[in-house]
Parts: sequence; structure tokens; C-alpha cells
Amino acid sequence: MRIYDGSPRQDFEEVLRSIGAYLDGRGMKDVLLMEAPDGFIVQALAHVSTAGTAWTEAVGLVEKETMTFLDEDIGKFMDLAMARRGQGAAPAATGPVGRYEAAFRVIGRYIDEQKPKDIFFFEQEGAFVLRLHHVTQNGSRHTLAEFTRDDVEALISKGPTLRMPAIPKPGSPGATGG
Repeated sequence: MRIYDGSPRQDFEEVLRSIGAYLDGRGMKDVLLMEAPDGFIVQALAHVSTAGTAWTEAVGLVEKETMTFLDEDIGKFMDLAMARRGQGAAPAATGPVGRYEAAFRVIGRYIDEQKPKDIFFFEQEGAFVLRLHHVTQNGSRHTLAEFTRDDVEALISKGPTLRMPAIPKPGSPGATGG
């Protein structure tokens, strides 16, 4: 990501989380996400309103939408997401986290641990298939990973323990006072 050029950190966790929040806000589903040199290309299905028969109005129309999010857009999404979450505010104060925001956050955390050059993933029936491109001194290679719906749910439920700092028990190393 060019957002992080010159920086040792690539924060896919936060970037993907903010894209997920955007998709949740639009009610989109069945996502495909590809990293581009200057941002991300995202395809998803969106429900659109129609002015047709009573049957089509009740069911709605689903269209594939392709969006390009440039680095500047991603920066704005991240700022909005941070503002929406507030500084340590309880989830009830900021509203529920949507499915894509939560899923993309845990997938982004995994990607950060892998340190790829670029990423591509798509959703299939609630599962996500990732292709990560790695560049090493020995050349480049792709790796594949799959997160089932159950995998994603398990990672989401484990997420709060990964974010919260450990509080030392009294009398343990690192504990103060007494």
C-alpha cells in the first residue's frame, strides 16, 4: 500500500476494517477485493431500488458494483472509522460492528502477520479465499489461505483478547504496588 511507503508498518487490519465498514454501510455482499498500486479495487453485490412491477419492488434488484478506492479514499475511510468508534468508547455507544468490518479486521490481522507484497481475496458463501503475493530474495511466490465462516467467527470472538493489554495479577512479575 502506498499509504505506508517509507514506513515499516502495513496496517491491513485497519485498512480492510475501514473498507468493510464502508461496505456494511452500503449493505453490500459477496465481495471481491484486489490491491492495486494506488489503492484497492472492490467488487460487490448491491441491492438497488427499481421502478418496476410490484414483484420486483418487493424483491429488489441486485447489481454487481465495481469501486476503486485510492489511497486518499482509504485514508478518509480510516479517519471516519476511527471517529465512529471513538476513543475507547463501548460498542453500544458507537453502534454495532457490521459483518464485513469485523471479518475484514481479522483477515487484515492475518495478512499483517504474513507481510505480503500485495493481496487479493474473494468471498464465497461467507468464506474468504486469499491469495497473498510474497517477494523474497529467492523470487516471488503466491500463497493461498481460506477462512471458512466458522474460522472468521472464531477469530472475531477472539479479537477482543488480542486488542486488550494484559493486566498483571497482583504479585506477578510486572505488577506494581502492593
